[in-house]
Amino acid sequence: MTFSLTALCPRSGQLGIAVTSSSMAVAARCAFVRAGVGAVASQNVTDPRLGPKGLDFLAAGMPAQPAMNALLATEAHPDFRQLAIVDDQGNTAWHSGAKALGTAAVALGPGCVAAGNLLADAGVPAALVRAFEESQAEPLGERLVRALEAGLAAGGEAGPVRSAGLLVADREAWAWADLRVDWHDEPDGAIAALRRLWQDWRPQADDYVTRALDPTAAPSYGVPGDE
Repeated sequence: MTFSLTALCPRSGQLGIAVTSSSMAVAARCAFVRAGVGAVASQNVTDPRLGPKGLDFLAAGMPAQPAMNALLATEAHPDFRQLAIVDDQGNTAWHSGAKALGTAAVALGPGCVAAGNLLADAGVPAALVRAFEESQAEPLGERLVRALEAGLAAGGEAGPVRSAGLLVADREAWAWADLRVDWHDEPDGAIAALRRLWQDWRPQADDYVTRALDPTAAPSYGVPGDE
């Protein structure tokens, strides 16, 4: 019911995930990113506990594949899980269990992993990777949203896409971007809604970092009465 791209931007060091699904609130369950550590997507018959566990293995110094091996060793039902890991050096690892739903596929690129299940076409993950690679001059958030759009254009899921999310970590401990469309009534409308959120968020994202680190240097707070 899901397709996603998990990636590192080598220019900025940002790590992120873009994910979409026919089920509700997909990003809340499937996307896990930690600044300076890595990113883990946990999907298919989802166990959200696997995301933080995978990040903890990365934080302990394991590269992506050893972290994946350790993560699977803790998992009682690996056949039901689909997982992707990217570490802070751009190393990648993936797992797609034998009981992944419907048409399931994975595609790899430099510093990125695309994975999906219940797909309308097995080529959808490759379309995500291709869009990501073709937009290298753009910031990570833009590249991730473009990847979702390309996946939808390549066929997307077997059913309508109803939720989508973008999660990006930069240098600080909190999420630099955490944008979610938890449910969209229009079939396949969630990705377009995420695109609009990203376009609104992109020009002001760094201002919120400044407000946290140095309020005296912050631009206006964007509320009535603060001009």
